[in-house]
Amino acid sequence: MKKIFVIASLAILFFACNNAPKSVETKNNEESKPVVQVKSEDVKAKAFDELFTSIKPTEITDNVFKLVGEDYTVITGGKADNYNSMTANFGGWGRLFDYPVTWCFLRANRYTLEYIKEKKTYTMSYFTDQYKDEVLFFGSQSGRGTDKMNNHALTMVETPLGNITYKEARFILECEVIEITTVNPNDFFSERGKQFVVEAYAEAKDYHKLVFGKIANVWIRK
Repeated sequence: MKKIFVIASLAILFFACNNAPKSVETKNNEESKPVVQVKSEDVKAKAFDELFTSIKPTEITDNVFKLVGEDYTVITGGKADNYNSMTANFGGWGRLFDYPVTWCFLRANRYTLEYIKEKKTYTMSYFTDQYKDEVLFFGSQSGRGTDKMNNHALTMVETPLGNITYKEARFILECEVIEITTVNPNDFFSERGKQFVVEAYAEAKDYHKLVFGKIANVWIRK
């Protein structure tokens, strides 16, 4: 469990370095920028490279605590012929083995986790508030035994690496799995954390998985 604390600390450091204090003028200019509203009808016919451009992880200016804690996030595993998406609530970014990484805290019985293990890749797609209902739909039911992935309202698209995301996303992290490990309730010092994973075990018959993925690509809307 030491990795949790290492990654969390590094995530804070990562964003402290990349969000250094700016001048009041720059800050005000950034705050005055309107949130770009993306309509599905405007993007459905467009190719991936018409919608997104690549940047380096060190060029990310978003706040990880807002993205993970407040914005709407979808984790997707699999390929175009068979994939699954889930709503994300926990996770973070940082460095591990000299790589920029993301980490996900997933219940062991998540259907999306099966695809992540098989393909060893996943995407984390971030959306504006206008897609709240569409994102929450992915968390309303499991893709196992249902037709969830043929009934969602977003527009699936393949990245150049063949991973799956959505045209309506404003920001995408494309990741390659470097490690998946199982949490141990005895490693939690807080009773809240221990109880959380113990209760999940009762449902999944296994403890949560920590998925660490090297960030292969960062995609932002053009």
